[in-house]
Amino acid sequence: MKAFDHMGIALEPGCMTTPDGVDVAGAKAFLGKNGVRYILAQFVDIHGVAKSKAVPVQHLEGLLEDGAGFAGAGAWGLGMAPHEAEFMVVCDLDTLTLTPWAPGYARMMGAGRVAGEAHPVDTRNVLKRQVERLTARGWTLNTGLEPEFILVRRGADGQITVFDETDTLAKPAYDYRGLMRGRSFLEKITASLQAVGIDVYQIDHEDANGQYEINFKYADALKSADQVILFKMAAAEIAHELGAICSFMPKPRSDTTGSGMHIHCSIADADGRNLFHDASDPRGLGLSRLAYHFLGGVMAHAPALTALLAPTVNSYKRLVVGENVSGTTWAPVFVAYGDNNRTAMVRIPYGRLELRTGDSAMNPYLATAALIAAGLDGVERELDPGEPHNINFYALSAGEVADLGVEVLPQTLGAALDALEADELFARTLGDRVISEFLKIKRAEWGAYCRHVSQWEVERYLSFF
Repeated sequence: MKAFDHMGIALEPGCMTTPDGVDVAGAKAFLGKNGVRYILAQFVDIHGVAKSKAVPVQHLEGLLEDGAGFAGAGAWGLGMAPHEAEFMVVCDLDTLTLTPWAPGYARMMGAGRVAGEAHPVDTRNVLKRQVERLTARGWTLNTGLEPEFILVRRGADGQITVFDETDTLAKPAYDYRGLMRGRSFLEKITASLQAVGIDVYQIDHEDANGQYEINFKYADALKSADQVILFKMAAAEIAHELGAICSFMPKPRSDTTGSGMHIHCSIADADGRNLFHDASDPRGLGLSRLAYHFLGGVMAHAPALTALLAPTVNSYKRLVVGENVSGTTWAPVFVAYGDNNRTAMVRIPYGRLELRTGDSAMNPYLATAALIAAGLDGVERELDPGEPHNINFYALSAGEVADLGVEVLPQTLGAALDALEADELFARTLGDRVISEFLKIKRAEWGAYCRHVSQWEVERYLSFF
């Protein structure tokens, strides 16, 4: 598939991203050839939302040497006050790519620095520190992130409806018509991703009306997180041009499935060999001892990890025990793992792990950093995840689940935050400042929600007593 810019000019896939290892001179030539006028110098706030300054292309070298300056107190969760030094985003040249949906612009991600030091609350810095722990062992964590989303539009009356008004099936997963009638959006975003070298390998209609998933090939953990941010940027702007909203809200409707962001992961050595794979695994899951220990750490820290994978009040409307109109929530609340078991927190596609807890509201840098921290704790302590459970947890009662010794993940943001605060691993490994900032902001969010009087409460209680 070819991408097209706003002038209708065909673009070959991959022509809009710089080659690996390009130098400054090569980057300037690339930008000039593609008519770039501005570079978006970017970082994300603690929620994982992209923040940017548009910098004229003539100042490329300044972005690489000194960075772009931001008032740190103006962004969520940097833990900075208005009187402190500038938050400088020093850009990484190897993240330079064009933005096909916005001709004349390119984008670079950066590392936040304050007074010349890496800022400990910049979540991309947090992930880079965890990646360095793996690198010291000669390892690379490869991740494949699967962000689900719902395409909606806002009517003249302000009401939200699905983008395709005919998408009304009670069980719409993989529906041909639902897929085809969303193609005006799906083809444009796929073309944009392909044009910057992101390998999209499948697209499907998911289990909720208006819900889709676009899968792209795995990459190393940092690059994978960078790609998710680029994907969200593209999705938001392309949807806007079509008069739509691409929503990554975990659970827009109470009676349908929510939007997850599953994390497929494996560790590779310097030669690219998958260290999570072992064909002689007696359990038949193709997992090595390293993989089982990593999994043991993830399960041991599951309640606290949930706060970073499912970080909003709304996340816990998705992450519940029960069913919806299509027959299942597809949201795994059970701290267990199994072969092809989509009702467990971790599914095992042969030779790797799929963590299914998280949703599309997560900050991919912070969530991936937490995954590494939990997994490495399991490796260092040689934790055993126990035996797999290849059963339908949704069909069991709470008592039957408890009899199996299987715990249930936190059912509210408040409970997840309590677990995160009680688990010292994440403050110790990711940094006390970033975890404290996250807890402060999310406690305020939880408190505001608890004080909010909803329409459900008014309808139920106004004349009840």
